[in-house]
Amino acid sequence: MRLSFLGGAGEVTGSCTLVETGDARFLVDCGMFQGGHEAWAKNLSALDFDLRRLDFVLLTHAHIDHSGLLPRLAALGYGGPIHATKTTAELLEVMLLDSAHLQEKEAEWRSRHRDARRQHPMTPLYTVPQARACLAQLHPAAYETEFHPHPGVSCTFHDAGHILGSAIMDMRVRTPSGTRRLVFSGDLGQGAGGMLPAPTRIGSADALLVESTYGDRLHKASEETQHELVQAIGGTLARGNVVIPSFAVGRTQAVLYALADLARTGRLPPLRVFIDSPMAEKATLITRAHLELLSPPMRDLDAWMRRNPAELQLRYTHDVADSMALNQIRSGAVIISASGMCDAGRIKHHLRWNLPRRECAVLITGFQAQGTLGRRLVDGARTVRIFNDDIAVRAQLHTIGGLSAHADRNDAHAIA
Repeated sequence: MRLSFLGGAGEVTGSCTLVETGDARFLVDCGMFQGGHEAWAKNLSALDFDLRRLDFVLLTHAHIDHSGLLPRLAALGYGGPIHATKTTAELLEVMLLDSAHLQEKEAEWRSRHRDARRQHPMTPLYTVPQARACLAQLHPAAYETEFHPHPGVSCTFHDAGHILGSAIMDMRVRTPSGTRRLVFSGDLGQGAGGMLPAPTRIGSADALLVESTYGDRLHKASEETQHELVQAIGGTLARGNVVIPSFAVGRTQAVLYALADLARTGRLPPLRVFIDSPMAEKATLITRAHLELLSPPMRDLDAWMRRNPAELQLRYTHDVADSMALNQIRSGAVIISASGMCDAGRIKHHLRWNLPRRECAVLITGFQAQGTLGRRLVDGARTVRIFNDDIAVRAQLHTIGGLSAHADRNDAHAIA
């Protein structure tokens, strides 16, 4: 059996592993490289092997760094099945179409700013129609239900506790030397106490591949994270706004429930929260439609939110005009917006208007890759470039690490 790591090894993004058993040939994940100037070129050169020889694809979860090159895989010639959990398939319908739209816009921008000597406009990694066609290749499966993507492979999805629908891949594969049990953790969630149940514990494996994003450190305790949120938000809203760059799927929902919990316990006053991201809105609605997948405390919290809408006034902005109107609010607003690394989307507008104001606060709640605007803010930049303008950074910057959807050193032992 041969494993080839085509991304996600020695780096955070682009997760993709080619598995060759001697009997079957398949991919586990097909993620996009993100962050930094080299990501575009890496995505263009990815998947440089004979795609026609692939038997199937297994997907651990919907995050773009694990799923984002699926439409390109299909557009380059792969026509086989893509197996994922049912909820991952729902999220992909939102995420891949949004990603395709961004790819088209990125190619359009690069074409306008290309070297004058270049004869042809740049083409996107994939288009919206190609992403939509790729969705037809999805084969949804339930948790804890064995299926056979190939005569020589059986697979079961177990809950990974990372985001809604995330899965640990538990496989029995036929090799020339006999059947072997192969387990891919995908991205793992934190232990008990989070938005989702703790990852399923796996008893044994012949080969175990485990994510290690935070494998060398421990997350802050939940109480410490709550204290940081109270200090950052409670001291700001009377004078200014709180802007939270957030990944649309997983992190936005975790932030929302964390805020609701603080409002419910009285540690924060009633909150006015705006989710300014069409994709985050859709992901939040999908999450709240699948309460059976959340941990029991989160189900109770969601029920409290529905009973007490005045304690957390949740608003979604549906169009550009609604989004622009938020920049007229001078105080009292919590604005959650994508992208999580501040490099694209509506968050850049909110940073442009709120970063120069000392009475405002920006909360960084997720990993910021090198070369991103978010990373420059975390590294202490006093001026940043947004839409070709130099923007002074006067707002208070808070890095909230305890909301990570990834396992830390101790949590990683949960599956083994």
